[in-house]
Amino acid sequence: MTTKVHTLNAGLAALLAATLALFASHSANAEDAARLLDAQGANCGPRAGIVSRLASHFGETRRGIGLGTKGRIVEVFASDATGSWTIAITLPDGRMCLMASGRNWEDRMDDLSHLADADA
Repeated sequence: MTTKVHTLNAGLAALLAATLALFASHSANAEDAARLLDAQGANCGPRAGIVSRLASHFGETRRGIGLGTKGRIVEVFASDATGSWTIAITLPDGRMCLMASGRNWEDRMDDLSHLADADA
């Protein structure tokens, strides 16, 4: 049996890091955060409906989850069958905002320890 670890490419990881930094430094309430996301072109709506649509239209299931500042939840959804993936943030009021999506998702288990010394 192979243990699967999900890794994101460098560009996607940078996007996610920038998004998390935005939320960490922004002192707005959930309503202001949703407006900020909408201004960036993010699609927001009720979490249950979006999760259902990701499953029914793309075969995506939740693959990872993390807790951001102020009760915001960051989730990664993906499908082995379709190869699609989505990164979403759920706000404390229950709205979910889609941040990024793409194709060619891979479950990977790479040893990246050699990269830790690359910048030293």
